[in-house]
Amino acid sequence: MKKVIMIALSMLLVGLLAACGTSEEASSGNGSGEKSDKKVLTMGTSADYPPFEYVDSAKGEEIIGFDVDLAKAIAEKLGYEVQVKDMDFNGLVPALETSQVDFVLAGMTPTEERKQNVDFSDVYYTASHMIISKKGSGIESLEDLNGKTLGVQLASIQADKAEEIGETVDMTVENRNRIPELVQEIMAGRFDAAMIEDTVAKGYFEKNEDLAGFTIEEAEAEAGSAIAFPKGSELTEKFNAELLKMKENGELEELIVKWFDNK
Repeated sequence: MKKVIMIALSMLLVGLLAACGTSEEASSGNGSGEKSDKKVLTMGTSADYPPFEYVDSAKGEEIIGFDVDLAKAIAEKLGYEVQVKDMDFNGLVPALETSQVDFVLAGMTPTEERKQNVDFSDVYYTASHMIISKKGSGIESLEDLNGKTLGVQLASIQADKAEEIGETVDMTVENRNRIPELVQEIMAGRFDAAMIEDTVAKGYFEKNEDLAGFTIEEAEAEAGSAIAFPKGSELTEKFNAELLKMKENGELEELIVKWFDNK
């Protein structure tokens, strides 16, 4: 009887180990049903920011965009595969701090405040802030925001910029988790305007003829977007090295042309 029990326990242990192995192989799959020996890195993003990252419903809810292509290109060179994890923008830095993701690519600006909690790569893309509103709103300058309600994405660089503008302009600032929510609030008349990145605004102008906007003139160039990593991550240096190569050999420019100059 004891021998039978021991055999049963041994078979159960073998089964559990096999199950673990299956899980690891599945998580390392390449999406085509084929097994892959490559390690998988989890990329955190907020897929509401076209053309940087957004959900392509035509491809079965796949997340695509400039940042996704950039992440996959660098990871491929380093022998990794990338799994994309979508979340609200304000949850990205906490996700890095709690090891829920390995890195973040989400059009994130490397502000001094964020640098206290995470590490950043070099800047890979630079854009400007834009104020968008309904056509005919009369909002054509920052001064026109006096007495108005301005929407910004929660925890974004635009939220910081709105706070700065609020020092000289008497306006109400409202936060939302996602960019589409800001546009919806404008169209519903609950927001007078919203501040988003000019590249992202361009996409909304193409889809909605009722929107208009203007770029905020800056005394200095904006800090741009960079890849974020947990503090002390060995990936920071590795990704940065490949990013530099892509800048030098023209690969990064090819991605920029693909996603921003494809009209």
